[in-house]
Amino acid sequence: MTRNFYPSTKQTAVLLSYSLLWILIIPFALCHFVYQLIRRKPGYTKLRLSRYGFTLKQGNHENGPLIHCASVGEVVAIQNLVEQLLEHNPKQRITITTNTTTGADRVKLLFADRVNHAYLPYDFPPFIKVFLNRKRPTKVLINEMELWPNLCDQCWRSNIPIFIINGRMSEKSTKTYQKYPSLFQPMFEKITSICAQDQRDYQNYLTLGVSPEKLTLTNNIKFDLSISDYDIAFSQTLKTSFALESRLIIVAGSTHEPEEQILLDAYLALVTLYPALLMIIVPRHPQRFEKVHQLLQTQNIETALMSDVKPCTSMTQVLLCDQMGKLRSIYALADISFVGGSLADRGGHNALEPAAMAVPILMGESTYNNPAICQALADSGALLTVTDARQIEAACKTWLDNPEQRKHAGDAGKQVLALNRGAIQKTLDVLTAFNSP
Repeated sequence: MTRNFYPSTKQTAVLLSYSLLWILIIPFALCHFVYQLIRRKPGYTKLRLSRYGFTLKQGNHENGPLIHCASVGEVVAIQNLVEQLLEHNPKQRITITTNTTTGADRVKLLFADRVNHAYLPYDFPPFIKVFLNRKRPTKVLINEMELWPNLCDQCWRSNIPIFIINGRMSEKSTKTYQKYPSLFQPMFEKITSICAQDQRDYQNYLTLGVSPEKLTLTNNIKFDLSISDYDIAFSQTLKTSFALESRLIIVAGSTHEPEEQILLDAYLALVTLYPALLMIIVPRHPQRFEKVHQLLQTQNIETALMSDVKPCTSMTQVLLCDQMGKLRSIYALADISFVGGSLADRGGHNALEPAAMAVPILMGESTYNNPAICQALADSGALLTVTDARQIEAACKTWLDNPEQRKHAGDAGKQVLALNRGAIQKTLDVLTAFNSP
């Protein structure tokens, strides 16, 4: 642990001021929680009391690692890491925290009762302290970049090692942290070790004053993605259930507004040339399922809903996935994929999932969440950058007209994964070097 750091009077005062701001926020958050609880909104149960530090008894999961993942993408990214931790010690008591209901659902889907789930408390010192005292974690792992000053402070005070794994630090975030050095510099001092995704992130941590002794360049653990037998088997089930055997398929995964409309514009131009073409749209967030469905209906797009489990007809143009947890298997159905959050300015989602299925990839220019991954895929020819419907149409037409070129692009993406594996082992090496007593 980093115990030789002593915050200055100014730094202590700034942290106190930050903490007091939560007193203004928490009453509104609590009223919102009670309101949603009364409305019986899905996901709003007593388990959310952990946001205020209180956790219900959920088996023997205390005294183990606590891994924080903001939402679905971060949970999926750490799947193989958690599997290796459990394989090494099946009795290990792992808790995974998230901020969102969708993240909680994905924890349950991937790990069932092999790990515990809790919502991370709001970053108010009493809540964090109560939560840590209840969970008694041996170490805290923060996946990617969701950093909270009081969480780091309370772990430091309790002598709990805190790690950033698969650490991401964009230029935008770096500038934000630099604006408030009295709040964030002490936070980085209290972190035990940081595993950086790539050279950009490593350098940005150095820019923020993180000691090189605390930094390890591990590469991105997303490269260690593996496709399970279940993913492949479920993909075949989808193909049969929805009668997709004779269709050419474009999968639009993790989409945001206005990406669906841009993709539809491209699709409607393409389908006149390729009558067997089907688009499968998988919105990133479940609260948008109905909105996307309405978008399709207003344009008289012949649409099937995945939740209806009815075979697509020859007239079906779009299959809308209105369920969570199926995207990886859906990518296996694709002839061409589009990865969302990239035309919308969201930094781009995980392009390695279609790459693992040997599917060629289209993305917009917004890829700041995973720049090294996207660059490696682009350099190999597995990923093409598009900016509008016309470019999507042109890229799809090239691949649809040239099956061998399409296959080569898909195989290139799969090769990128094979060449860049090893981040999980490097991360485990860092963690074992700081084993708690």
